[in-house]
Amino acid sequence: MTTSNFMTTLLVDQTPTEVFNAINNVRGWWSEEIEGSTDKLNSVFNYHFEDIHRCQMKIVEFNPNEKVVWLVMDNYFKPGIFDNDSPHRVRIDKFTDEKSEWTGTKIIFEISRKDNRTEVRFTHLGLVPEYECFDVCSNGWTHYIRQSLLGLIATGKGQPNKTGSPMTTDEEKLHSAAGKA
Repeated sequence: MTTSNFMTTLLVDQTPTEVFNAINNVRGWWSEEIEGSTDKLNSVFNYHFEDIHRCQMKIVEFNPNEKVVWLVMDNYFKPGIFDNDSPHRVRIDKFTDEKSEWTGTKIIFEISRKDNRTEVRFTHLGLVPEYECFDVCSNGWTHYIRQSLLGLIATGKGQPNKTGSPMTTDEEKLHSAAGKA
C-alpha cells in the first residue's frame, strides 16, 4: 500500500488573506450547492453533486491566512460509478465498499509566502491511488483547485458545479450515466 496522497500546488500574486478568503468561499469554487458554514472552526458543511457524490465535512483546523483542514466525516459515492479497470486500484477485498472511501480523510489547504507570491498547497490526505475513486477524484480536485479556485483567487470568478451543470469531463460522464440508469 502506497502513501502517495493526492497533492497539487498553486502560486499566485494575491495576498495570503485574499487566498484564505477564496478557499473559504467553497460555493465560489467547488459547488454552488454547499449547505452550511464554510468559514469557521468546527463548522460542518455538506457537499453533493446530484445523487452521485455527497459528503459531510467538519472544519478541524482554521488558522487565518495560513491553513484550513477539513475532516471528511461521512461520504457516499453512488455504487458502480467508477471504472473497475482503474490502472492504480488494487482490490484488497472483493467486498470493498467504495461508497465511503473518503470517510476519515482530511483535505488540507496550506498557505505560505514564496518569492513575493502566495503558495497554496492542497493535499487530500488519504486519497491514494489504491482507492477506486482515485482517478476520477484526483482529476476533479485538479480541476477545482488548479482552475476553479485559481480563477476565484485571480479574477473573483470560479467554476463551481451544481445540479445539471457538471464542470469536469468525469462529472459529465457520471451525470450522463446516471441519467441512463
